[in-house]
Amino acid sequence: MNLDLASVAVPDSQLTREITEFVRDTESPLLFHHSSRVYYFGALAGLRRGLQFDRELLYAGAMFHDVGLMHSHSSEHERFEVDGANAARDFLRARGIAQNDLDLVWTAIALHTTPGIPQHMHPVIALVTAGVEMDVLGLTYREYSDAEREAVVHAHPRSEHFKEDIIQAFYNGIRHKPDTTFGNVKADVLADKDPQFHPGNFCSVIRRSAWQG
Repeated sequence: MNLDLASVAVPDSQLTREITEFVRDTESPLLFHHSSRVYYFGALAGLRRGLQFDRELLYAGAMFHDVGLMHSHSSEHERFEVDGANAARDFLRARGIAQNDLDLVWTAIALHTTPGIPQHMHPVIALVTAGVEMDVLGLTYREYSDAEREAVVHAHPRSEHFKEDIIQAFYNGIRHKPDTTFGNVKADVLADKDPQFHPGNFCSVIRRSAWQG
């Protein structure tokens, strides 16, 4: 069964065209198509939940959410989510986007790997995470119809070994700064790929603190 995705189509605007061009030129095809699916799954979730959201801002958040994995946009000490959020903010600011909208997109990207918080925030923030959780983790797989899933994947195919490919892409993007994964789900990626990796421990940090007692 085919589904027309027109109800959640990417807005045909100068901004979205420039975002598409930038991300296509910056990311691997794996991440470009993943980010595109994140937009569609997020937008479909928004319609199902009856949320009002700006599709341009949702598209910006979805498409930039993994840009921080690219070495060209990766800092030495920031979490990759922050790198991606900063890249999106700079890109949008250069195009005259209002500060409130910059803050929404920045927060959506910065929080997309932080479970339990985004769904209580602005729809743009909530829906970027919803799209990520669907495409990577399949947490809401049964909430989408077969037709919806097939239409999204037809438009932006998943690689044959997507699960392992995306884990490898995460690892490649963060392995040079393992300390930034402290308290974050990406520590699990490093632990999966690098037997020498020892994740930070919150209780150990407390005990090493300079405070007495």
